[in-house]
Amino acid sequence: MQGPVVITMEHSTVCADRTNYPCQDNVDKSTKRRRTHANDWRTRMNFLLQYSKSPGDPIRMYCCKKDRTPLLRPSPAEARLWSESFDALLGNKYARIAFRAFLKLEFSEENMDFWLASEDYRQTKSSRKRLSKARKIYNEFIGPDACREINIDFLTKEMIANNLHSSIPSCFDAAQRRVYSLMLNNAYPRFIQSEFYQRLCRETEDDEADVQWYL
Repeated sequence: MQGPVVITMEHSTVCADRTNYPCQDNVDKSTKRRRTHANDWRTRMNFLLQYSKSPGDPIRMYCCKKDRTPLLRPSPAEARLWSESFDALLGNKYARIAFRAFLKLEFSEENMDFWLASEDYRQTKSSRKRLSKARKIYNEFIGPDACREINIDFLTKEMIANNLHSSIPSCFDAAQRRVYSLMLNNAYPRFIQSEFYQRLCRETEDDEADVQWYL
């Protein structure tokens, strides 16, 4: 049986003498928060593997509070399909959660959250409910004071702002296509190459070979 897989990530050493660096404390605090944030989501990704050790085993992790369906670990053959199509990944609940956790490590999970929110908005039949959801999406991801702003151009933002009060189903389509392209061409290839995904695709289970992460 293989031993633990160790992934190391080097970081620079902090100078012991802080007298000439008045901002160093703030930098250190920010760095510690980022490390804590990253370690937390690496733990969650490993949780998907460690507590669902064979295809079909349910585990108690949910996309949201409203969705109480237990996750089922995919078979290696099913997991390999995700590398053939990004749409196949987005269409699988387990894959979406794993991919979002990976985006969290890269500090870009707002892309997946916006894409999912836009899907939900477009599929909403009630115009009144769409209007409410549109405002929430705009304020969170697009508006000038958005706390989780996505990377889209000014013209697209302006178009969305102009269509916001009409709550047409296609209001966020252009922005959603942009975010889809960003995920497809950037984070998705890295996810497919990740140790987490590679382990899902293996025919044999390496239950004892837990991935260890060090910063």
